[in-house]
Amino acid sequence: MERRFVTLDVGPGTFLPVRGEDESTHRMHAERYHVPEETAAAVNRARAEGRRVVAVGTTVVRTLESATEGGEVRPGTGSSRLFIRPPYRFQVVDAMLTNFHLPRSTLLMLVSAFAGRAQVLAAYQAAVAERYRFFSYGDAMFIATGVLG
Repeated sequence: MERRFVTLDVGPGTFLPVRGEDESTHRMHAERYHVPEETAAAVNRARAEGRRVVAVGTTVVRTLESATEGGEVRPGTGSSRLFIRPPYRFQVVDAMLTNFHLPRSTLLMLVSAFAGRAQVLAAYQAAVAERYRFFSYGDAMFIATGVLG
């Protein structure tokens, strides 16, 4: 197992609820990110070797997906307005650890794009029944592609 780091300067736009019925009109605020050379190399190596890339947090997911070009993570600094929602096709991340997020949040939509809306809603119903806590200081879940359910 390798552990590497990225930076995403999260702005308030990440936490603003998506308003209106047509989520395609929602615009993310630009957020600056940085992917160190050693992180990009490690992720690309893991992908080439068929190993799983696990993101700890939705910010890591957005950073890695934003920094990917032609199937490879590019090192460096950039700006992201990436709004991940169904039916987004993930290029890099195979699994994630994340909080339970609030309804109509861009974060919940990212998780739904990753694991499938119906499966995420079922997990949320179970979390509500068990009195889990939500938002940034709540309980967390591990999701691997094709595993939640």
